[in-house]
Amino acid sequence: MRENLAFSNDNETIEMLNLLTEFEFINEAFIISTCNRVEIVLATKNNFSSYHTILGLMAKKSDLNFYTLKNMAVRYDDEEAVEHIFSVVSSLDSLVVGESQITGQVKESFALSHKNRTAGRKLNRLIAYAVKCAAQVRNITHISQNPISIASVAVAQAHTLLGDNISGMTSVVIGAGEMGILATKHLLRAGSDVVILGRDVEKIELLVKNLGENVKVDKLDKLEKYINRYRLVFSATSSKKPIITKKHIINESLARLWFDMAIPRDIEDMELEKLSIFRIDDLRAISESNHALREEQAVCAAEIVKKYKDDFYTWLRTLSVEPVIKQMRLNVASAIEMELERAIKKGFVPKEDEENMRKMAEQMFNRFLHDPTQHLRKSSTEKKNANCMEAVTKMFNINIENIDLKQYKNNHHKKGYNA
Repeated sequence: MRENLAFSNDNETIEMLNLLTEFEFINEAFIISTCNRVEIVLATKNNFSSYHTILGLMAKKSDLNFYTLKNMAVRYDDEEAVEHIFSVVSSLDSLVVGESQITGQVKESFALSHKNRTAGRKLNRLIAYAVKCAAQVRNITHISQNPISIASVAVAQAHTLLGDNISGMTSVVIGAGEMGILATKHLLRAGSDVVILGRDVEKIELLVKNLGENVKVDKLDKLEKYINRYRLVFSATSSKKPIITKKHIINESLARLWFDMAIPRDIEDMELEKLSIFRIDDLRAISESNHALREEQAVCAAEIVKKYKDDFYTWLRTLSVEPVIKQMRLNVASAIEMELERAIKKGFVPKEDEENMRKMAEQMFNRFLHDPTQHLRKSSTEKKNANCMEAVTKMFNINIENIDLKQYKNNHHKKGYNA
């Protein structure tokens, strides 16, 4: 199911982002699509409508049944959602707790949407807080002391199964993306020689030129030759369809150990007596073991996440008070103009004194509103004062919903903001 839901390139992601932000109740969005997760993060005016919109669009994209998707999806709202994304960026929700890739992956996902103008001020601040949170988790805990990735877990599993025999063996790595290069480095540390297969040989040679003479590079179209010669294969490409199929197998007597680190999968399911295929989900037991070893640090990290979530919501509540204060001042300006016009018409104020009277009235009201607005800003940062905002909006007859909609709607067809 995750293979069907995954976004295999930026164009697919941008298409979905554009569809999402066409809905009036969805203000901003970005999509995280990695080997272990597909997550859609929204700033929205209506959680219920947004959730069902996502389910509908993802069901259409993946050809999965809407209700099947609803039963398997996990939904986080509001504070729970903020805490979740901070945990994700801090690598507390990863297949392997403490792995170092996810922070960069989330930043890249947001950057793509921001460049597309489908993510703006709120999600920009969310990611800023999340990255600060992740940095503090790394600095205070030892959870990322030995950076781990899916690639390192795969190589560790191969080492466990083969023992010291892995030293001196030749491993085939398919794909020269981040996962492929990481697998290559871990294999070299384990004593294995490596052949990397890819489409652009010259580009790959530049990437691995500092890794030493035990790394060779060849063209992907020679894949059949290598998988029938060597036992160990680690595959991590961005192909939408399997690149290794049963038809590629010539020598069935060769005992094979294959690791498919791609989503969607690179290796199709096949029944061969001497073939063992490990996919990403097969490494989950190692992930759980890793989590147990780091449980104490994870508890400490969770406290850091909670603090940053509270800090983020303090900023968010402060942000929400600004439209109210702005509308209060607009209401005052309107009242000044109305009363000034009436005073001139009735002869209370000479026409030639209009500008001076306007300035005096503005200064008086600014003085009068200064302390209340400062107190309102301060109280808005405290969760216990949530009712204060509601009282002020009723007192001054201010519709926050309309103010917020206008704020977004003016930029809606531009898709987002300049953050």
